[in-house]
Amino acid sequence: MSTLTEQQLRATADKLIAAHEQASRTNEWTFFVDEIYAEDCVYTCEYAGVMEVTANGIDEIKATHYGRDMQVGWEGWTFPYLGVYTGTDNQLITHWLNRGPGKRADGSFFETPGVSFLTLNEDAKICRQFDMFDLAHQMRLCDDLEAAGLLSMQLKEQWVLPMKEKLADQLSRNLSD
Repeated sequence: MSTLTEQQLRATADKLIAAHEQASRTNEWTFFVDEIYAEDCVYTCEYAGVMEVTANGIDEIKATHYGRDMQVGWEGWTFPYLGVYTGTDNQLITHWLNRGPGKRADGSFFETPGVSFLTLNEDAKICRQFDMFDLAHQMRLCDDLEAAGLLSMQLKEQWVLPMKEKLADQLSRNLSD
């Protein structure tokens, strides 16, 4: 595989960031996948060891990560980027936030950080993506949003409660071992 320049890596990251900004405004999360992701991309999101979602190829990416997963109450959430870090071998890291709707009483955002590890192919398309964020902090964030009256009931029922149950099961299993 040919090595991309730092400018090429950053250009792809800039396209991804711009697409996420638009998707956050419109809540349409699949329009950019064909342009930015390689046909055979593998996209994995690790949820604290309790669940792993891996999509193989752009059709699965559109059906899971940017389709089903973004259609369960994430309206009003944004995912702003804090930084892009380029590496070697066509790799880069993006640092972003899961930012819930509204603001706290002190004016700060309801948010938790996340990172994506990306590998680009010779066409400067994402061919591998691995996302990580702290699921326990994400659950606490959702609790805070619920207390403020800002958490979607759909998100609570279809994502928050099942994830909390998985975390509790994992922790209770580990305590009994």
